[in-house]
Order: sequence, then structure tokens, then C-alpha cells
Amino acid sequence: MAFGAGNIWRFPREAAANGGGPFLIAFILANLIWAVPLLMIEMIMGRSTRLGTNGAFRDFVGKKHTWMGVWTGFCCVLIMFYYSVVTGWAIRYFIFGLSGVVRRGVDSEALWRGFLASPAQTIFFHLIAIALACFIIIGGVYKGLERANKIIVPSIVVILAAVMVWALTKPGAVRGLEYLFRPDLMGLLKAKTWLSAFTQAAWSVGAGWGLMLTYSVYMSEREDIAANSFVIAFADSGSSLLAGMAVLPLVFAVSPGPEAAARALQSGDTGLTFIYLTKFFPSLPAGSFVAALFFLALAVSALASLLSMVELAVRNLSDAGISRKKAAVLTSVVAFLCGIPSAVNINIQANQDMVWGVGLLISGVFFSIAVYKNGIDRVRGMINELSWIHVGKWFNACVLAIPAVFFCVFGWWVGQAVTWYPKTWWNPFEKLSPGTMFLQWAALIALVLAANNWFARRVRGPYLPPRPPGGKRDRGEPAAFKGGDV
Repeated sequence: MAFGAGNIWRFPREAAANGGGPFLIAFILANLIWAVPLLMIEMIMGRSTRLGTNGAFRDFVGKKHTWMGVWTGFCCVLIMFYYSVVTGWAIRYFIFGLSGVVRRGVDSEALWRGFLASPAQTIFFHLIAIALACFIIIGGVYKGLERANKIIVPSIVVILAAVMVWALTKPGAVRGLEYLFRPDLMGLLKAKTWLSAFTQAAWSVGAGWGLMLTYSVYMSEREDIAANSFVIAFADSGSSLLAGMAVLPLVFAVSPGPEAAARALQSGDTGLTFIYLTKFFPSLPAGSFVAALFFLALAVSALASLLSMVELAVRNLSDAGISRKKAAVLTSVVAFLCGIPSAVNINIQANQDMVWGVGLLISGVFFSIAVYKNGIDRVRGMINELSWIHVGKWFNACVLAIPAVFFCVFGWWVGQAVTWYPKTWWNPFEKLSPGTMFLQWAALIALVLAANNWFARRVRGPYLPPRPPGGKRDRGEPAAFKGGDV
């Protein structure tokens, strides 16, 4: 779930665009303050309720807070709509590399523009991505997800390690490492560095999406919550660093000079991946093969994350009484149809990436509120009962810090955006403005608040109110709660 395209497609560019060293420092702190505690919270909520995001918030926090779980689910699903498009891009470029289209003399920018200008191609590969996800999800958690990921995750690590080792043997590659690890600490004084780091931590690790909550529905009683949370967060960070150490040295190794490499690194997600790297690969021995290998890694990692998003939607629909097969097909059809705008217009994709990427931080705030409402010490005690690593009072501090971190960092960024773009920052029709975020967030919040009781009733099974601190339910406590009292 955590190891996906955010590691390969997003992390290298974010690190390069935000000063390298300062971004890495902020990213590590974001994992400690944000990702690890939120993974623990998601795991305890999913495991104790055995329900998706809607039902988990209903039963863990209270019926009137169901809307927070609905927001979290919608936020993830809205990302899924354009994420399957990105997965389709990677599949298309894997085929380009495999068929020899990525070769010496190719105009990579014209190739990219031509692909985007062909809705038949972008929509077709978007369809392939969502169809693959649907096929695997219908197979179930064990026969589908687990079997797929046992192949997917190791193969990504091997491919990235091979690209990294190959790149580091080339002249000039060390400049990429210098660019990644440069200690320009003045970058820590920029709001964008911190907002990008926390957004990347949420985006890459998957903390606050509801994805780990969904997977935790299927956790066995033996699974260790604290150990799993630390392993997931820092293994994912390590894989992001591996991707950065593969991509950035590769860019510098095959660029005609440091200035050209710097321009490539400032060209954005799609520019770096689909224009500059495609331009550089043909200059290498067996360039088409190297390109195919790289885009295979990107496609496979994107599919791994896409699977978890589809599973989240399927879990919520299953909780409402819809069979797994019907839920998977329904989710896939809706995802395909709603992803078409992003497949046709890359500006829509960029807008949705920003709006709901930062929206994930709001989901993280809702998870911290869930713990606060339930009693921070009681939830920490529940986690400690299911962990061999003792979770101390630092967890309490992180839970309280999560909302403060969001409002400070996001507010700081908005303040800077107002000074940068005084005439357009409020405009909801600007592609990357704070105004477009506010408008879309307000629309979703209005929807989920208005439909709160409807969603609460739709969750299969009777409503089980949260237990009082130190207490037990009088009757009907599900087996998942056994041993959960502090």
C-alpha cells in the first residue's frame, strides 16, 4: 500500500524542487510526527471495528462523526480517479520502451505531447490500469492483493536498486547525490518545504488516507501495531530515498551538463519522468531496455497503490451490504468514468493532485480528532496491548500536534501564496490556487455533513457506541474488541 508511484514519480522531484537536504530533514520529521502515529491510529480503528472508513468512524468515534470517515473515503476515491490515469501513463511508456520507441533521435517532448493529445490512447491505458486493479481485487485479499503484492513489492526494489547501481557507475552521477543531500538549511525557513514534506509523507506512506485502516480490517490477532507502523513508515522512506538515489544521479549522469540537469529537476512530475528521462534513456547503452525497466517499476508500483484505493472503496460498499464482486465492478466503472477528465486534460489531473493531496492532511486531522474523542490514553493503551514496542507519551503529543501542524503549515503556505499571487490566489478556477482547494473542500464537506445520518445507517450491522474510558459495552461487543479494554 505504501510503496507506490509516490516513491518513484513524486519523491525525487519533490526533494529536488525543495532544496534536497532541507526537504529530507522535514520529511523525516513528518514521518515521526505525522505518519507513524496516524498508521497506529488507522490500524487500531480498522482492527477494532472491522469496518471501512465510514463504519470505523461511526463505531469508534460516534454516529454523528460518521462524516469524517466519509470525507476520508471520498478523498481517497477522488485521488483514485486520476491516479489510475497516471498508472496508465506508466504502462504506456513501459510499452514504448519495450517496443523500441524510446530510442536515439526520439523527440521525447513531442512523444509526450502527442500521447496527451490522443484521448483514445490516454483513456485506453487508463482503462487498462483500472481493469487490472478490478481483476486483482475481485480475487480477494489473500488470492488477489496478497499474491499480487508478493510479486510487486520485491520486483520494484530489485529494479530500483539495479537502476541506482547502474547510474552511480557513470561519470557525473555523484552530482545527483550532492543535489539530493545538499545541506542548504535556509530551505527550512520556507513554508513550501514543510508543506511539501508533510504532503509527501501522507501521500507516499499512505498515512491518513484510510488505506491502512482498510487493510487492518483483515489483520490477524497476532499482528503488532507499533512495530508494523514503524516498519511501514521507515521502509517506505527508505524506498523513497532509494528512488531518489536512482533517479537524480541518472539525470545528472546522462545530462549534457549541470545546468541541463537542474532544468530537468525543476520541470515537474510529468516533465521529469516522461520528457527528460525519456530523452536521456536513448543516450545509454541498451537505452530502450533501461527505459522499459524503469517504467515497469513505475507501472508496477503505481498499480500496488491503486489496488489499495480500490480496496478502500470496495470495503465501504461491502459494509453497506453489496457483494465484493459487484462492489469491485461498480468501483471500477465509476473510477473509469470519473477519471476520463484527467485522462483528457492534464491540467485537471494537476489540479486534483494538489487539491486532494493536501486534502489528505485534513483526513489526518480527523483521525487525530477520533483519538482525542475516544481518549488519547485509552487508545494508546489499546495500541500497547497489541504491540511489543511500548508506545509512550510521545504518542499523546503527536496526536495533539497533528491539527496544529496542519493549520500552521497550511496557513503559512496560504499566507505566502497571497503575497506571491495577490490577484489570483483566491480564484477557484486557477489550476493551483488556494481558492480552488477551498471551493472543492467546502463542497465535499457540505455533502458529507448533509448525508451523515444516511451514511451511518447504510453501514451494515447495528451501531455500537464507543466504549467509555476503562469500560465495556453492556452487550453485543464484537469479537474484534476482545482484549481491547484498558
